[in-house]
Amino acid sequence: MIKAKFGARLDIWIRRLFPFLFVARVSPNALSVAGTGVSLAAAAAFGAGALAPAGLLVLFGGFFDLVDGVVARHQGRATRFGAFLDATLDRVQEMALLLGITLYFARANEATHVLLAGYVLAASLLTSYLQARAELVLPAFRVGILERAERVLILAAGALTDLLVPALWLLALGCSVTVIQRFAKAWQELARLDASDSHEIGVDASDSHEIRGQI
Repeated sequence: MIKAKFGARLDIWIRRLFPFLFVARVSPNALSVAGTGVSLAAAAAFGAGALAPAGLLVLFGGFFDLVDGVVARHQGRATRFGAFLDATLDRVQEMALLLGITLYFARANEATHVLLAGYVLAASLLTSYLQARAELVLPAFRVGILERAERVLILAAGALTDLLVPALWLLALGCSVTVIQRFAKAWQELARLDASDSHEIGVDASDSHEIRGQI
């Protein structure tokens, strides 16, 4: 929702706030990898119970995720592999962070919260999978109340304010709603495409029948 709402303005703000990224020929892929390294450090901090440092590292890792695409577009280096790498590393980061949180609760013998973190992990990955699968057929499939940027901000805020459990409940609810929204939208749009294809096949068959009759 954040990227969809602000769109091109976000690119302009990033260029104005961080001009050094655009003066030097910084590799967008290197930024993606660096962001993953920071997120892995955040996951380790979560596992060690250092919530505030983990929250700061989550935000810092999110910064790399925010700027890598802008840098790629600015340099004219936006590639299919770059998009593939970025999406893959996003999933790695998300899994690592939530596994770190799961370890934190496991060490504290909080079984309910372990299950909660596990549910958020599964729901987060499912929201991303639904979008990726739908975009194989449907262009610009931007549906749902919680995209990755919102999930990162909620997680960081929960860690920084020592409200990690409420943040996880919010993520569980938001991801569940997003899954339903994306599934419903995909069902609607794919059914429309199937109906359109069936209609075109019917028209083609009718035309073929007319031609055979004329012959």
